[in-house]
Amino acid sequence: MLYKQIGQSDLKASVVALGTWAIGGGSWWGQNDDKESIKTIQATISQGVNLIDTAPVYGFGHSEEVVGKAIKDRRSQVLISTKCGLRWTDQKGSYYFSRDGKDVYKNISKQGIKNDVEMSLKRLETDYIDIYFTHWQSVEPFLIPVSETMEALVELKKEGKIRAIGASNVTGEQIEEYVKYGQLDIIQEKYSIIDRRTEKELLPLAKKHHITFQAYSPLEQGLLTGKMTKDYRPEAGSARSGKKWYEPQNLAKVVDMLAGWQDLCKKYECTPTHLVIAWLIAQGENVNVLCGARKIEQLEDNIKGADIILATEDVQRMRESVLAL
Repeated sequence: MLYKQIGQSDLKASVVALGTWAIGGGSWWGQNDDKESIKTIQATISQGVNLIDTAPVYGFGHSEEVVGKAIKDRRSQVLISTKCGLRWTDQKGSYYFSRDGKDVYKNISKQGIKNDVEMSLKRLETDYIDIYFTHWQSVEPFLIPVSETMEALVELKKEGKIRAIGASNVTGEQIEEYVKYGQLDIIQEKYSIIDRRTEKELLPLAKKHHITFQAYSPLEQGLLTGKMTKDYRPEAGSARSGKKWYEPQNLAKVVDMLAGWQDLCKKYECTPTHLVIAWLIAQGENVNVLCGARKIEQLEDNIKGADIILATEDVQRMRESVLAL
């Protein structure tokens, strides 16, 4: 497993990280076997993946609780990242969405962050968080200046409650604001070989400011594994429902694209999953890939992508395949 420094911090993380949104369960993902989830997280650590990502809103606290149980007796072996800013315990903030009977609000005020971190520390059963992200950024009518948000995060860092600061779902302008008020070490954005919007502005900015770029949804929630057929239709209300690439005409194009990479899979003795993860890693020295998994076999499938070094011409060929969609 390859390890890279997170931004300008003293943290070194595996180039592939484990995402635990699905482990939270709920109506997005359905019910899980928590014992199996714990085994998966522990297997992740034993196979060299040392960065585990979660968030309070994943299962409304449940994902953090499961992660806490899984790492309790091996805390020193793992880096934990979690997030702040999405609240459902009160109505203070800008309304975002409703799910499973709860109304969620965006709130990255100083007091909101201080409250969030204490709840996360309790659920994770730890006294520090390695990487602390703002999950979504502030919007009207509860607009909070980045200076206030960073003031809270820098204070938490000085207190030893967090070790590095991250921001998720940001614009280029917001990144410039963050670095103006403190050390931003990592940003987390949606990025896959078929969704490359971040390449225009965010990837160059991350490189400019020595910030790690962590790509989430690299497999487009399973679409890029090569296991889906053209007749697949997401269940209404599921995490895949309503997504662009799951529309029948787009799904069919992606399935054909993946089928066209059979020779590459043979060349590298791998699956489409491994190819697309390896492709992302090849996009820059500062790129980290966040892969979700609920079962050990899913985890093992993702990890293999970190071991593949694609030839330059194959990286370009894959990009050109997508441009033809």
